[in-house]
Amino acid sequence: MVLTTDTKLTPKSSSTQEIYWYTLTPLDVLMFRDAKPFTPGERAWASGDVFPPNGHTIAGAIRGLLSQKLEIKLTGPFLCYKNELYFPKPLSWVGEQLLTPQAWLPQDHPAKQMVWDTDQPSPLVLPERNPHDSDSDAPPGPEIRQFLPYRSILKWIQGNRLKAEDFYCNQEANETSKPWKIETRPHNTLQAGTRQVKEADGYFVEKVIRLATEWSLAIGLDEKTHTLIQQLQQLGQPLSLRLGGEGHRVILELANVSISEQWQLLKLHSEHNFQQQSKSLAYLITPGVFERITLDSKSQRRKSICQAWPWEWTPMGRHNAKNPVLAGVATAQPVPISCRFRDDADQSKPAPQVFAAPSGSVYFLEKPDSLYQDQEISKKVNHWRQLGYSELLWIPYQEVK
Repeated sequence: MVLTTDTKLTPKSSSTQEIYWYTLTPLDVLMFRDAKPFTPGERAWASGDVFPPNGHTIAGAIRGLLSQKLEIKLTGPFLCYKNELYFPKPLSWVGEQLLTPQAWLPQDHPAKQMVWDTDQPSPLVLPERNPHDSDSDAPPGPEIRQFLPYRSILKWIQGNRLKAEDFYCNQEANETSKPWKIETRPHNTLQAGTRQVKEADGYFVEKVIRLATEWSLAIGLDEKTHTLIQQLQQLGQPLSLRLGGEGHRVILELANVSISEQWQLLKLHSEHNFQQQSKSLAYLITPGVFERITLDSKSQRRKSICQAWPWEWTPMGRHNAKNPVLAGVATAQPVPISCRFRDDADQSKPAPQVFAAPSGSVYFLEKPDSLYQDQEISKKVNHWRQLGYSELLWIPYQEVK
């Protein structure tokens, strides 16, 4: 089936509202602090390598621009280069080979002899050794892209295998694995009337992000937010907003129509793959927050637990499970997210920290299954989706031959 932006499909969720795409182009460096508390003198490093920024940060910046409290429905953020979207490299690929859950391997595969805890997802293995792999001291090759262009993701979502040109940086074009650099900014505070650094709180280092030339961030906004932004533009107010720490700013502009077309085509293919109800891969393109409130048996207190996959997707090997669809998980180190909320007195207070599955995580499922947090009736967890978290694209699984 050939899909275009005119193809009519029944959506799997109600989140089919019009999306208006904008780009955020830095005027200078950007700084996004990590979730750890910082006090000069107690902790010398003021920020971490936090980029792209999370949905809370961008939503807060837009509310600051509009000078009002409103609910924002956000898609993204994604990296963008010359009007082409870029997405995090899928963690299910090792070199040019796609990892496969042990449970999905042919019966004659040597890895079928493996034993693991069936309460957990099946281990992931390489179905075959890449003939280009070598244990010898070969000269280093090109860097691996940490973000793949839209054209590569479109090829994968259409059921085609990715190849070397999709993963490796173009050395002739001087591509690098990430389109930004980390810069360190040391700060010294001198004692009054002297040329000596203060003994207390006198030295700390900030880490900042410098995005490469012609790169920007792309975000999708709901119609109400889009209308308010356009009203500001009609008043002649410059569309720049403060993003991150220390007052650094970005230019906010309507994106080229090609950005919207790319997103629509990806979503059309994704929903078509979802409706096939066969073995599929769920590709996480923004950090996924999968939180569950449980009751501690000892203290009898409620506590939140985050894990790397949705709680409603039960591992296939778990006995007497209601929905055993999850065969395997390809993920990495969790991403700490620390946000804020406003209490009844409209005072800003820190919210409990959560740990998100990193973007690029891939889930292997016996059949596609929607997220509980996609449902608008689940207001608390649906809030994560409204801010752009846990965005999935569905990929058809290719059988190992």
